[in-house]
Amino acid sequence: MAKDKEYIQGLEEYIRQGEPQKQERGRAWQTAIGLQEVDGLKTSPYLLDTARKHIEGDITIGEAKQLIDSYYKSQSGRKEIEDERTEEADKVSARITELLQEQTFNFSPAQYAAIHRRLFEGIFKFAGRIRDYNITKQEWVLRGETVYYASADTISETLEYDMRQEREFSYDGMSMDEAIKHLTRFCANLWQIHAFGEGNTRTTAVFMIKYLKTLGFKVTNELFATHSWYFRNALVRANYSNLQEGVTETTIYLERFFRNMLLGETTQLRNRELHLDWNSSAEGQSAKPIFASANFALGLPAKCKNCTLEEIAVLRVIQQNPSAPQKFVANEIGKSERTVKSITARLTEQGIIRRSKGKGSPWEIIKD
Repeated sequence: MAKDKEYIQGLEEYIRQGEPQKQERGRAWQTAIGLQEVDGLKTSPYLLDTARKHIEGDITIGEAKQLIDSYYKSQSGRKEIEDERTEEADKVSARITELLQEQTFNFSPAQYAAIHRRLFEGIFKFAGRIRDYNITKQEWVLRGETVYYASADTISETLEYDMRQEREFSYDGMSMDEAIKHLTRFCANLWQIHAFGEGNTRTTAVFMIKYLKTLGFKVTNELFATHSWYFRNALVRANYSNLQEGVTETTIYLERFFRNMLLGETTQLRNRELHLDWNSSAEGQSAKPIFASANFALGLPAKCKNCTLEEIAVLRVIQQNPSAPQKFVANEIGKSERTVKSITARLTEQGIIRRSKGKGSPWEIIKD
């Protein structure tokens, strides 16, 4: 256990002090390894050694996957690992890392199923296949009760409906607060369908990370590494009601997670607060989180309060790279150069940004 902590701390060092490419690879591995916690899985020291080689650039992610596969085919690999599910944790971690580094994504049920297949091929016989049986799962936060998941005979139809509704939804003109509230509800609904027999939460997490990136968010994946169990429990609470006990489904806990992840807020994420028996008064705390404004969390002026999702995305790029040309900003947020030009024009008119030394000079965010 001590050695595992030592290696994980090593990943954090790459993220804090490494070169940009090493930081990116370190974050991907940290997220991938952390997500195994949602199913109570732990990775092996061999996986962590392999991750380090990939982060350093000594091997490619494809070679890392091959090394892990070969390790478990060898007699020594089988002998050294006592828990048979460690093999699943190692292989899925490498596959999640690969997916998070790929700059491709298609918002569709087919993509969702493809992610599940790529994560669990050779591990589950049903990898990538929609479940054809009904399920229940006893949940700790619900005192052993279960969420009502989608019926097996309606999964494909429900999945297509939810995806279509999200595709047709417009974030134009929405504040960041409104956008995050909507995104958490979509994520909760997608998870509640529980399209796959196993590996549903890990698949949903990878799908959402990639989707959020297409919306222009700079997703801080580390939160999945450190609070993946909280993420799952928040999804449970977002889909459970018991009116006799005064319990209704709520995305408030999932919103905490998303705001910390997307806005850099620092609300404490404690699993015990999600339990039905948690008594907030016993700790002198309120069950309702107190959110900082999105702009405060991003270090933006108060006049950005009603900025749209696209405007916030542009401002975040400008914060990090004031000299970024429109083409660079467009690539970063997944929009056209024409759209970026319109956004910067609006932000200039609103007195939020300006050129520091006239036309063509670096952007400057105007403080209040």
